[in-house]
Amino acid sequence: MTGNRRTTRREFLGAIAGAAIGASAACTARVRHVPIEKRPPNFILIFTDDQGYGDLSCFGSKTIRTPNIDRMATEGVKFTDFYVCGCVCTPSRAGLMTGRYQIRSGLTRVLFPKDTVGLSAKETTIADGLRKRGYATACIGKWHLGHLPPFLPTRHGFDYYFGIPYSNDMNPADIYRNEKVRIPKVDQSKLTELYTEEALTFIKKSRRQPFFVYLPHNMPHVPLHISERFKGKSAGGLYGDVIECIDWSVGQILDALRQYGLDENTLVIFTSDNGPWLIKKEHGGSAGPLRDGKGTVYDGGVREPFVARWPAMIPAGTVCPEPAITLDLLPTFWGLAGAEAPSDRPMDGKDILSLLRGQGKSPHDILYFYQDANLRAVRAGNWKYHLRRKGQKTKKGEEKEVPAQLYDLSTDIAEKNNVAAENPDVVKKIEDQVAAWLASVKPGEPGKV
Repeated sequence: MTGNRRTTRREFLGAIAGAAIGASAACTARVRHVPIEKRPPNFILIFTDDQGYGDLSCFGSKTIRTPNIDRMATEGVKFTDFYVCGCVCTPSRAGLMTGRYQIRSGLTRVLFPKDTVGLSAKETTIADGLRKRGYATACIGKWHLGHLPPFLPTRHGFDYYFGIPYSNDMNPADIYRNEKVRIPKVDQSKLTELYTEEALTFIKKSRRQPFFVYLPHNMPHVPLHISERFKGKSAGGLYGDVIECIDWSVGQILDALRQYGLDENTLVIFTSDNGPWLIKKEHGGSAGPLRDGKGTVYDGGVREPFVARWPAMIPAGTVCPEPAITLDLLPTFWGLAGAEAPSDRPMDGKDILSLLRGQGKSPHDILYFYQDANLRAVRAGNWKYHLRRKGQKTKKGEEKEVPAQLYDLSTDIAEKNNVAAENPDVVKKIEDQVAAWLASVKPGEPGKV
């Protein structure tokens, strides 16, 4: 797995099989001092908050400089059509962690500090499966799947947690270490740097065994904060300063991997939880060519920048135009670690290793996008379909119906030209798929204390 030759999937999985099988002997087993070429890969998932599709220079930004993330794209793969399942924080993160649409876990709305619900103990997370395979696991940053002890990362497969368990505009913005508050009302100007230091420390301590670092930054959610060392440095204003600080963080992590000899065998992914918060003037993010942003199921709200780097397996300079979604990360990580997906529940994510390597077609015929508990839109191939629904009430108290919308994303990435009337057969086929989906899905319940 070293050198210039790219490892095939069969060669790679064969090399790690012995270590992976040995690690499965007990849920808390740890693989130590295993030669790097015989170990399953490490995973680092960097997940920002409310970052737009157009907020990286490798995705078209003219004012924000992101050389480290750009280098990931140059040395790895860039997905142009990568999605999240929810257009706001909690639902998006529920889908990411479980590999299942948020309707199944019941986490269909944003959680607040007053809430007494969260991610159910019945759900299985990415970290659960990896820890059973001998991985050291850490969540460093924003969790937002419940802040009470039963819902924290340490109850859902993570050995270690450090971060604010909800959004940075929800008071008090306290830093938890594992299950207790350790830094009350943290100075958010240094939050990104603080998370970076924690991630680097965990990588150093865990470098002799497979590890999973989930690094969900609180930024660039508003209120925006930045330390003096990054303030005023970006042509993109305060928002640009914040993104460039996150890019610095990415560079620190890549440097650490190289320092510890982990570079070749670590899959690093960078993406975001939903689109930019455009109704907040102080936000400053951009969805680029996409329509709308956070809180909507237009692509500006659910299509995200995505880059991945893994020198041993991903050919440099790869671009993937195939649709994929955050739900796919659980089965992909588990497959690489030698874990099997749960067989006692419906799983919606698919293994996308072939797409990461620039091969094959999307494993999804259709992707579903919810607002709260309501299915609002789907993507089927290059078609984006928005279901007909009732809109806001008029002054007379009447609810005006919003008609169905169909867009051909291959020619209309901005979702401006509704071609539903010209394509009745396409609309009918998609509506039949939607009806079958809604009939098959049983809404779940969040965990309760």
